[in-house]
Amino acid sequence: MREDQVKNLLTTLVLTGLIVFLAFISPVQARLEQGEEVPNYVRSDITGFDFHDQDLSKSSIAGAVARDANFSGVDLHGTVLTLSDLKGSNLQGINLKDTLSDRVNFQKTDLRNAILTNMIASGSSFAGARIEGADFTFAVLDSDDQKNLCKIAEGVNPTTGISTKESLECADRGESYKPAMPGR
Repeated sequence: MREDQVKNLLTTLVLTGLIVFLAFISPVQARLEQGEEVPNYVRSDITGFDFHDQDLSKSSIAGAVARDANFSGVDLHGTVLTLSDLKGSNLQGINLKDTLSDRVNFQKTDLRNAILTNMIASGSSFAGARIEGADFTFAVLDSDDQKNLCKIAEGVNPTTGISTKESLECADRGESYKPAMPGR
């Protein structure tokens, strides 16, 4: 990792720790409060909500239950999704660049044409997700997730022009993969 990436990662981890700590002290309602520029859905039940094409960048959805929600075309870059449950949600074309998405349930989500660059998704589950055209460039994934995603990777992201296989750093030998970090 480059020095600026390490600094960004450390800053993100510190801020996430603070947000998660505050989330468990004082839950926020699932609505936009007066004076807030972006909504905050910490520990909220937003199951089935329709956020299609909204700008929710730099918001927080930590600890939220958002099953079967519509996040298609949503800008969530810089968002904290830690410990969220998005199972079955439509995330087609979503921008998850620079998000902290550790321990998130992405099972059976539609991530086609999503941008997931620089996303930290350790401890997350992508079982049954559709990822055609998704861009995972520099995403931090568990090695098993990366290996399983390489098995189904296909397509090119229409926004970034990066192929899903290339962004996951999949090897050309079927089920194997190349780790994102040298020496792993």
